[in-house]
Amino acid sequence: MKATLPQKLSSELLGTAMLLAVVIGSGIMGERLAGGNVAIALLANSLATVGGLYILIELFGPIGGAHFNPAVSLTMACRGNLPWPMLAPYILCQLAGAILGAWLAHAMFDMPILQFSTKVRTGIGQWVAEGVATFGLLLVILRAPASRVAAMVAAYIGAAYWFTASTSFANPAAAFGRMFSDSFAGIAPSSAPGFVLAQLAGAVIAVGAHQLLGVAGDGTSEQEAVPADTSDSA
Repeated sequence: MKATLPQKLSSELLGTAMLLAVVIGSGIMGERLAGGNVAIALLANSLATVGGLYILIELFGPIGGAHFNPAVSLTMACRGNLPWPMLAPYILCQLAGAILGAWLAHAMFDMPILQFSTKVRTGIGQWVAEGVATFGLLLVILRAPASRVAAMVAAYIGAAYWFTASTSFANPAAAFGRMFSDSFAGIAPSSAPGFVLAQLAGAVIAVGAHQLLGVAGDGTSEQEAVPADTSDSA
């Protein structure tokens, strides 16, 4: 049975909320237990994100595509895999879910629910890193065999936590949600626009690279290589 629009939107809201709760919550836990060792805190944060992201994609993918990311939804709309009228509702649910996930993480750790990050993340290196992180994420999504998307996306994000200077947000909704958390994983509101612009640029370049490369590595056609929504449009 095909998922209804409310079910798809609910899966995007709930999935994004759970993803941000994982990212922010593991960052808080990692920082508290690491005794000031930032590398250990980042390791805990990245491992939790890898596991959580894999599970969430497997869980919600068959319902609404498990985008959890406006850059992914926009790309899928441009490619005809998501109807344009559904793009705005998808993004609104992702942004709302990101805030709810941040608040949930705060509630679990007895922190003030309402807060704004003071963690400045800016500069050319950070922006290039976000462009690279999002480029890689979109290229994996566009070219990975459908049966391995969840594992490959999770593995790439885990790696990008460590090889990018920005620790790989790679997601405008994640940047938005992290603005509302003055924690290890937060980003100051003044820094978020630069991240989002870099992420969108990375997504555009990834689409161009995918078109340039043509047939996917597993021998499937370009259209077959795109992870399918379970919607009528997939």
